[in-house]
Amino acid sequence: MTVSVLPAPQAPRTTRTTRASADAAATAWALAARGGDPRAAEHFVRALHNDVLCYVVHLSGDPQTAHDLTQDTFARAFASLHRFEGRASARTWLLSIARRAVADSFRYAGARPRLADTPDWQAAVERTQSRDLPGFDEGVALLDLLAALPDERREAFVLTQVVGLSYEEAAGFTGCPVGTVRSRVSRARAALERQLLEAEAPPAPAA
Repeated sequence: MTVSVLPAPQAPRTTRTTRASADAAATAWALAARGGDPRAAEHFVRALHNDVLCYVVHLSGDPQTAHDLTQDTFARAFASLHRFEGRASARTWLLSIARRAVADSFRYAGARPRLADTPDWQAAVERTQSRDLPGFDEGVALLDLLAALPDERREAFVLTQVVGLSYEEAAGFTGCPVGTVRSRVSRARAALERQLLEAEAPPAPAA
């Protein structure tokens, strides 16, 4: 029996409504934190910490530095919080900062030798993937499959299917048309499903 580890292509209306409500709350907390409310700042971090961590791991492919990059993202966010006006959701704004933090880490890493060329994707999924994701207990790691995708398709899939941005938000975030995001997600999903089927196919009988 094949157990899919892929998120549903479209979230139910109740899920989208809940997500929009959570985004609105996080944005309100960010604006309140800008005004100097320490409790709002704490709520802001708690609401979006896991989204940032997940995105950083998927984007960088380096679970060893993911927590440091997440802390760097929030440090940068609080340093520029006085410029946040709530025109975009706090989550979209924060993910754009995370993207720059990862890019800066790549530039820094280019100036020093890497300890390993192959990221530990299994460790990454164990740290960031929800334990109630279908297929997790069967030992099928979504992040293992994502590792083989081209960067642009992986990012589009992660933003929409893991982090939970809408196609329109992901398009604005990545600077490409909505149709391109939909195409990348569709191709990523098809590739992931194909990899999953191949992984679960019984071995060919010996000659």
